[in-house]
Amino acid sequence: MLTCIIRYQIDPVKRDQFVQYSRNWGEAIPRCGADLIGYFAPHEGSSTLAYGIYNIPSLAEYEAYRARLAYDPLGRENYAFAQKEKFLLREERTFLQLVSTPHGRAK
Repeated sequence: MLTCIIRYQIDPVKRDQFVQYSRNWGEAIPRCGADLIGYFAPHEGSSTLAYGIYNIPSLAEYEAYRARLAYDPLGRENYAFAQKEKFLLREERTFLQLVSTPHGRAK
């Protein structure tokens, strides 16, 4: 299992647009095959960092998921929304693998 962490730099005055974008992914991502943990926006102030986090079984599954997402009606609409509103200033994906025992679980 891989965890994809998307680190966004967002326009702080367009936080509401990022929130809408995140809610849309909250519907589209699970429908297209990834296990969405959630999207996280800055709580207050002028912070520009936000995150999207989901699990996917493998990089091969990730490629298939991305193809489904590109054809999903809400996915296509959300990509267009981000392009139009220009609230995403930067986006970086990192794939991590859990190598410890999860908190609160015995070995």
